Amino acid sequence: MMSRLTSSGLLAHRLGAPLLLLLCFAANSVAADALTRAIDTRIADTRKEAASQKRVDEMDDATQRMLAEYQRLGHELDVASRYHDQIARLVQSQEADKQAIQAQMLDLEATQREIVPLMLTMVDTLGEIIAADLPFLIEERQQRMTRLRSMMDRADSSLGEKYRRLLETYQIEMEYGRTIEAYRGELPAEGRQRSVDFLRVGRIGLFYQTLDRAEVGQWDRDSGIWTPLPAEYRATIRRGLQIARNQAAPELLRLPVHLPTHTETGP
Repeated sequence: MMSRLTSSGLLAHRLGAPLLLLLCFAANSVAADALTRAIDTRIADTRKEAASQKRVDEMDDATQRMLAEYQRLGHELDVASRYHDQIARLVQSQEADKQAIQAQMLDLEATQREIVPLMLTMVDTLGEIIAADLPFLIEERQQRMTRLRSMMDRADSSLGEKYRRLLETYQIEMEYGRTIEAYRGELPAEGRQRSVDFLRVGRIGLFYQTLDRAEVGQWDRDSGIWTPLPAEYRATIRRGLQIARNQAAPELLRLPVHLPTHTETGP
């Protein structure tokens, strides 16, 4: 009996070892498959995570680019807005200047309507003054008046230039009243011309001396002719000519002058 059991046990023992090996191998195969699947799953998840991270990084880069572009466009918009505001202010200022200029032009047009007749009157008055004045530098002064009258009728001369020339002519005539002058010219006498030295003393006297110094005379306002002077005035007139030419120091001259006469009328 014991021999049979022993044999059976021995048989079972002999058969159990390979079976256990098979079971262990099967268990290891299942575990290996499970591990492989787990590893594959993890790899897949890792790849998915990597792909997701890549997309996140790409989206982040895109977001950063969009943010930078937004900031750039915002800066350009700010600059453009400031430029537009500046241009608007300039346009507004120019419009104000334009309106002011238009108002000034209207005022200038009105002023021209008033000043042009006044200037023409001043020209006529100046011509009358020269005609009634002592007959010194007649040709020069008449030519100046001729040029002035011609300029007044020219369209290519501005009003300001005409007014400047008119004042300049008046200034020249005013200077004659407070200066003395010596110049050589022709003296009409008995239908012929004689070269003489003229002495102008302001506007109160106009005298002459012949080149040989033998004769002196003056312009007579009352008669409107040249009249000789006594020989006693020869030295005085010669001295006056020297003073006018800066050849002698200024001094008091005793010369005959014609004072204007006033007619008094009672009430």
